[in-house]
Amino acid sequence: MAKVYDTPSEVRVEDGNVALHGPDGVGVILTPEAALETSDRLLDSATEAHGRRMREAEADAERPSSTG
Repeated sequence: MAKVYDTPSEVRVEDGNVALHGPDGVGVILTPEAALETSDRLLDSATEAHGRRMREAEADAERPSSTG
């Protein structure tokens, strides 16, 4: 499994394109169009992942304790 990071990436405009600089020296430069599509996909997936975590946390909180 790939390493999971909890630090957001840096994003800025460079020469009319969108530059993303992430952890461990990860970097990519996208056209504005590619950045917009990537942004939509990232938001969709982040929303789904966050929802799953919330549901799992709620389910864990509702389970009876196994101690005792």
